[in-house]
Amino acid sequence: MKISEIFYSLQGEGMLTGVPSVFVRTSGCNLRCVWCDTPYTSWSPEGGEMSVEDIAAECERTRARHVVVTGGEPMIAPEIGALTRRLRGMGLHITIETAGTVFAEVACDLISISPKLENSTPYEREGGRWAARHERLRRQPDVIRRLMAEHPYQLKFVIAAPEDVEEAAALVREVEGDASRVVLMPEGTRAEVLRERGLWLAEICKERGWRFGPRLHVELWGDRRGV
Repeated sequence: MKISEIFYSLQGEGMLTGVPSVFVRTSGCNLRCVWCDTPYTSWSPEGGEMSVEDIAAECERTRARHVVVTGGEPMIAPEIGALTRRLRGMGLHITIETAGTVFAEVACDLISISPKLENSTPYEREGGRWAARHERLRRQPDVIRRLMAEHPYQLKFVIAAPEDVEEAAALVREVEGDASRVVLMPEGTRAEVLRERGLWLAEICKERGWRFGPRLHVELWGDRRGV
């Protein structure tokens, strides 16, 4: 598998925020979000090839009990099933971070589905050459429903402006998502931006009965790799 990085930190997002976890970040993505905070796995994928056994050994060295397989888009990696089964055999709790556009058979304790809203479409970046493909692929409700049916899940939306909320709500209704498993997270890579957006987003979460999701790693360490 092409791996961008493996590191030990705290889960910074979603329902398991704050849990010590080892992160396995695959490189490669079928989308190109304009605000992607890991462009080294999407716009300019980088990393080295690692075997499933080498990845497992790196995870074991951290002694973490939770592993987060993220990307990029890990579900497009042909070896994702083999990797997650190996990690399950080590007794680890497995979270997979995915945009919910591709289905794969995996071992998973929490499928963290982050459907991309229109605020992610790169209409102007690189002359808009990725926009049409991104817009065509980003919304796959049938895939999301199948992932939800097979694994414990969370639906995690990146919100940049209040108008994004109705788009998220429409998708939650379409896939019949459980409100207690919907997480809204402010878009941003700077603590001051996250705080400003978080203040009005928190009120929306209170109104809707949804969870508010901070970006703990950004608040603690800033916009850095390996945290």
